[in-house]
Amino acid sequence: MSEFWLISAPGDKTNLQAWERMNTVTSKSNLSSNSKFHIPDLKVGTLDALVGLSDELGKLDTFAESVIKKIAQYIGEVMEDSKDKVQENLLANGVDLISYLTRFEWDMAKYPIKQPLKNISEALAKQVTQIEADLKTRSAAYNNIKGNLQSLEKKTMGNLLTRTLADIVHKEDFVLNSEYLITLLVVQMSFNCRFMVREFYYDEKELKCEKEELMKLASDKKQQYGPLLRWLKVNFSEAFVAWIHVKALRVFVESVLRYGLPVNFQAMLLQPNRKSVKRLRDVLNLVFKHLDEVAAASIMDPGMDIPGLQLSNQEYYPYVYFKIDLSLLDCS
Repeated sequence: MSEFWLISAPGDKTNLQAWERMNTVTSKSNLSSNSKFHIPDLKVGTLDALVGLSDELGKLDTFAESVIKKIAQYIGEVMEDSKDKVQENLLANGVDLISYLTRFEWDMAKYPIKQPLKNISEALAKQVTQIEADLKTRSAAYNNIKGNLQSLEKKTMGNLLTRTLADIVHKEDFVLNSEYLITLLVVQMSFNCRFMVREFYYDEKELKCEKEELMKLASDKKQQYGPLLRWLKVNFSEAFVAWIHVKALRVFVESVLRYGLPVNFQAMLLQPNRKSVKRLRDVLNLVFKHLDEVAAASIMDPGMDIPGLQLSNQEYYPYVYFKIDLSLLDCS
């Protein structure tokens, strides 16, 4: 998995030249792979509403990310015997996550752009919240079966002093219904030739129920596995798609707040070369420093003391920037 940077800068002639310069430098030096990130013309509303929405989207971004991480991790738990195949099951709209990101298209059917931004945000929040609630319900049911099955299976393991003897002894081995005789089971210790008496009462009905319960739980787990895995794959895709739409909304809102009206910005998706992250950041700050000279100066020289500018609490750059970290979905 990889890390991506979703950035934006104004779309006027001057900044389009800056984009071209950035693309040229990053491609020649193999700093990153870049692709345009298309965000449709959304309804802006009032600037006051955008400020409030910016905070809400930040929280929704974090929440949606946590939900897709939970689903990915649970897919790994469910696919316990084939964890090496988990990543190939993490798809978005039927394609791998990187392909979906680099070819992102706004889903007009799910999230119509003629409605207010707040409505789109609320629809996304409702969708992700419902997925999380369903995940809790389904995982609890499956985990209950799995836990009970593991408890019974543990009884068939271990040494003869603790494990169940139901699959070892038979009715014919015991003297039953006698007033004078009782059958004792003796466990001989292989490491010191000592022996211990194992308390055990042969109850045919109880042993039969135990075997039937084990078979039933194993059958129930097998029957639930397929439908559960299909649900997880479908809803991972739904949650991931929703998350990237939240990212797109954040870029749109922050770009309008940062660059003003009329709406005119270009968003781009960068996949940094792992060995060139610092160099790429320096190039971006240099190319786009004209967007915020004060912030750029502080970033280029962290020792500068600029009154009224505090960058320590969050990442801030002259351009709009959001990170998409797919490494958090690595379940291997």
